[in-house]
Amino acid sequence: MKFIYLLFLFCLLTACKNSDKNTSETPKSTAQYEAVLDEKTGDTLIYSEEKHFKNIRQVTFGGDNAEAYWSFDDSKLIFQSNFKNWGVNCDQMFLMNADETFKDKQPPMISTGKGRTTCSYFLPDGKHIVYGSTHLKDENCPEVPVKKDGKYVWPVYDSFDIFVADLEGNVTAQLTDEPGYDAEATVSPKGDKIVFTSMRSGDLELYTMDIDGKNVKQITNELGYDGGAFFSPDGSKLIFRASRPKTENEIKEYTDLLAQGLVQPTEMELFICNADGSELRQLTHLGNANWAPFFHPSGEKILFSSNFEAERGFPFNLYLIDIDGKNLERVTHGRTFDAFPVFSNDGKKLAFSSNRNNGGGRDTNLFIAEWQD
Repeated sequence: MKFIYLLFLFCLLTACKNSDKNTSETPKSTAQYEAVLDEKTGDTLIYSEEKHFKNIRQVTFGGDNAEAYWSFDDSKLIFQSNFKNWGVNCDQMFLMNADETFKDKQPPMISTGKGRTTCSYFLPDGKHIVYGSTHLKDENCPEVPVKKDGKYVWPVYDSFDIFVADLEGNVTAQLTDEPGYDAEATVSPKGDKIVFTSMRSGDLELYTMDIDGKNVKQITNELGYDGGAFFSPDGSKLIFRASRPKTENEIKEYTDLLAQGLVQPTEMELFICNADGSELRQLTHLGNANWAPFFHPSGEKILFSSNFEAERGFPFNLYLIDIDGKNLERVTHGRTFDAFPVFSNDGKKLAFSSNRNNGGGRDTNLFIAEWQD
């Protein structure tokens, strides 16, 4: 799910860091935002303390672009964009070769162009993708609420279902048809399972299914929004973001919003479990919004986005943490927004979204970095 600019705008205007947050794991940082010129592009893309980035290539140059996922052979990526210059009014899916950039050209759109789409992912054959879309209910873009009773919210449209399409944009199968929200599908590196978020139980829980949509199993069952799940490189574990309302007031607020098809994503932590849902445990206890987690190629660390260090809700930066919750390390040092990190299958590159190098505007662009441990 991606409402990038709305989240950033909300944090910019209203969010404050609570003084009682547990920040005992906070890494020390003395970044002065000194820019380093990337030799290949000439753009100011890497900050001085971003030691894990050997170089960075900017891929897009306008609009909100995010959730770029690699094909199994790392030759292509699929991503979503709302860039109006590409003829769309809300998020649609676009295909690219791994070495392409789009400063002066447009990638092919391979979703229907109808409704709103989210969370595309390649299937193992490299010829098909899965993604969520609202197009069966309405060909128009659904409304995006910015606030509810003065608070920032995400819509979880009950019109979202998960579809399979080929790389020419033809929908070849519909994997879900239950009432309510079905979206946020990602595929195991083993190529055998899909994990996704669904409202079919009455709450936003994680489920897995076979690649063909069969053998659906519920993975989580605790009150709160469970979403944005990814498999570990060996397919044995899942990492995801979740809210966990505890007090009577928190539970009421959560359930009241959910009844309206809304969630409030400003307080989320990361959770990890086995792929069947066993041995579930909370990984982070940082406060604020911790989300967009992805396994490091070793399977022993998680790379994620967080604003837990922020005093006014921003910036969001990328952090690494061991799967036992130790050795938290800050990876990016931007002043606005870095999120949606996704390693290539060979572990050599990282795709992510950022507000860097956008001239101080609102655009969120895709970047691909050569990764070094």
